[in-house]
Amino acid sequence: MIYFLIVLAISAVVTFVLTPPVRRLGMHLGIYTSIRARDIHTQVKPRWGGLAMYGGMVVALGAASLIPYLSGLFEEPARIAGIVGAMTLILLTGLADDAWDIHWVTKLAAQVGAATILVLSGTRLEVAPMGRFELDDGLLQAVLTVFVVVATINAFNFIDGLDGLAAGVAAIGGAAFFLYSYMLTLQLHEFTVSNLTTLLMAVLVGACLGFLPHNFHPSSVIMGDTGAMLLGTVMAAGALVVTSSLELYEESFRFMNVPAYMPVLLPLAVMVLPMLDLVMAVARRTARGASPFSPDRGHLHHKLLDAGYSHPQAVLLLYMWAAIVAFGGVSFNFIPWQWVVLSAGGGLTAAAVLTFTPRFRRLIRRKGAP
Repeated sequence: MIYFLIVLAISAVVTFVLTPPVRRLGMHLGIYTSIRARDIHTQVKPRWGGLAMYGGMVVALGAASLIPYLSGLFEEPARIAGIVGAMTLILLTGLADDAWDIHWVTKLAAQVGAATILVLSGTRLEVAPMGRFELDDGLLQAVLTVFVVVATINAFNFIDGLDGLAAGVAAIGGAAFFLYSYMLTLQLHEFTVSNLTTLLMAVLVGACLGFLPHNFHPSSVIMGDTGAMLLGTVMAAGALVVTSSLELYEESFRFMNVPAYMPVLLPLAVMVLPMLDLVMAVARRTARGASPFSPDRGHLHHKLLDAGYSHPQAVLLLYMWAAIVAFGGVSFNFIPWQWVVLSAGGGLTAAAVLTFTPRFRRLIRRKGAP
């Protein structure tokens, strides 16, 4: 694990060091947030924080290619090049959107383009989360891959509404996915645990940890669409790589009596919070006749603030939800399910009590008022 942790540390340090100059660049060029009715912040803050995260991830991947222990992951350069190419396209799209607020159709086209790059470079959805259902049709693989990538990108983009929220949730989900991939590979290969998904989660978690000191409330810079869409792209790529390697895991899962489709469902557990927010936002906006991509003030983090939580409290509570679901989902693969259900159930109960307590207090006060 030490080599992955080295890569994670490189990603974190480079991101941390790059963020201040990126912040100054954003302010110099006028790439900063305006104060809108739906926004939480009350001060102008530079965007483009995702540029620093991109730098950290790419430098870390370059460093990983120089580590002999991880060299096997780079024997198929087309796949790595495709992932970096998709990240770069999303980066450029995010930079443009943060600077000029481009039309949502343009952003969607770029997201589809990034997914297409992944497909053409060999990163695609090859197994559906329905038993051991292989997707042999190339066109079906491509269409489903595009759907997964676009949905994941927008899930992280939609949840990016509070200081430190998207970066923290991505770090938590990425850490859970990292441990899952590492431990499963360790069970199957005694002498090597090099795995592309593990590497991608290491650079993602590192970038998030390096960015959070600048981004947690009160933040000095925000990641913007540049960073949020980048996180979604890397998370989606990691999930897709897992499905293309599922046949390697069959014996392990059969031995542990765990369904063979768990590797496909795990990313959903890791991303349940942003995905839930995405589904609710699309349903809410569609119901009122607006575009699914039109902004509003109805996200989960807005509801927590409206319930009476402070900015940091709302973020930490959402961290709690993300950690319980993500690590709970991972634990099913390595810990007896009875213990997982007991601990996760207790955690979810505590999180639910914390989430709804302010609402219950307001209802009690209203009923008690004359």
